[in-house]
Amino acid sequence: MVSSEIVTAAGGKPFLASESLPSIRAIKGIDEADWDIIERLLRVWSQKQNGNILRSLYYSAHERVKDFGISIPDKIRSNVSVMIGWPAKAVRMLADLSAFEGFSVDGGSDEGLAADVSGVFESNALDTVVSQAVVSAYTHSCAFLTISRTIGGVTIIPRSADWSAAIWDSVNNRIGYALTITDADEHGVITGFNVWLPNRVYVCSNSMGKWSAERQDTNYGRPTVVSLCYDPQLNRPFGRSRITRPLMSLTDIGVRTMLRMEANAEFYAAPKLWFLGADRDAFSENTWKSLISAINAISKDEDGDVPTLQQVQQASMQPHSDMLKTIAMLVASETNVPVNDLGITMDNPASAEAMAAAERKLSREADRQNRLFSRALKDAVGMALDLDSTELARITPVWAPTREVSDAARADSFSKIAGVQPAFAESEVGWRYAGFPQSDVTQIMNAVNANKAGSVLDRLVNGGVDDRQQQPNAQPQPSGQTQPSEPVGGGPGSERA
Repeated sequence: MVSSEIVTAAGGKPFLASESLPSIRAIKGIDEADWDIIERLLRVWSQKQNGNILRSLYYSAHERVKDFGISIPDKIRSNVSVMIGWPAKAVRMLADLSAFEGFSVDGGSDEGLAADVSGVFESNALDTVVSQAVVSAYTHSCAFLTISRTIGGVTIIPRSADWSAAIWDSVNNRIGYALTITDADEHGVITGFNVWLPNRVYVCSNSMGKWSAERQDTNYGRPTVVSLCYDPQLNRPFGRSRITRPLMSLTDIGVRTMLRMEANAEFYAAPKLWFLGADRDAFSENTWKSLISAINAISKDEDGDVPTLQQVQQASMQPHSDMLKTIAMLVASETNVPVNDLGITMDNPASAEAMAAAERKLSREADRQNRLFSRALKDAVGMALDLDSTELARITPVWAPTREVSDAARADSFSKIAGVQPAFAESEVGWRYAGFPQSDVTQIMNAVNANKAGSVLDRLVNGGVDDRQQQPNAQPQPSGQTQPSEPVGGGPGSERA
């Protein structure tokens, strides 16, 4: 059985039991030629499971307290809960700067592509789906989007790394094979998974203790799976987690520092008093009641001496708070999160320029990540709609601005650029530059295009009237005769198609 704490950390479901995976050769319906690849995928998932679980625990603040057993009392250590959420802060602050708003489609001869892309976006709620996938990618280093075609349309589903595995195709620089676990029972026993291969997908399920696979042909030369990765490298194509080993170690140090502060604070609950020369029988069993009583009296001892009272000075909390500030600054350096956002207030408040510089480090990282995510999203839409390279080049994923700029500053900049180049004010780029979300930009461009169409129609109508008014003596041509027209291009030497 899995503890309720682990279930909570896993988001309501227990972590998956790797021993529940079946032998591939025992699954009916899988071609023998695919056994080795699928077994390799299962090994990859099993090898990465412990690291994914560890980072999930740190993200949800369910990691175990790593105590040295020296200065923290047993009662505090056994009853304490982790109170530092720096790993979640490192993930969430960067994920909040990756707000996906939709796709922009460059104008062409037809509006069908824009309508198809908009349909995929709305039917799959990609603004919500991508947001969830980005948080998962920053937590576990990567997340996946699977693309399936059904009778009802195209389905794009996010998959977290702790329920997925993939093998990179270094020759083609893309995912070569992928596996996604689709179902598990309340005890973490796996009951279903899909295997994504070039041109085919195996849907494996467990019914009444027997495994079987249904093959679905996609006729697509690559697996219909894309990855959203954080900081991919040549030697790590699936990236790395925002919850790095240094961050986990610093979180452990911070937790121990807080526990030592908690133990030290217990001494502040009541003054530490010593009565020299007094008999223990002079105090009641309820020591706390005696300490807070308004009037207390102690009789002289046998020799007639009056007992003396001494109070032990409490240890200062300053060393603990100074150590916590030092750890927070190391966390800020590791994650590019401003130290003020880690719950630490410095003695000298940072200036506006210093705060902007600290936030700019994180926004630059978000800009880089959004460019990487854009390529994956374009690939996903290209698979969903089976687009060629020319059509795919017309699609641009749109992200919300990563830097906060005042509306007045944006309006001033927009008006200055539009004054020099009026076409800027009639483009989607210009209105996004002005700070409008993609949904508003779409409505604005529809209105602009409608006004353009109305103006052209007015010019055509008014132009025909003006021509007739300017040629009052024009004679009608006899029936069957036409005026000779000039070639397209207007002059001698021009060619006609």
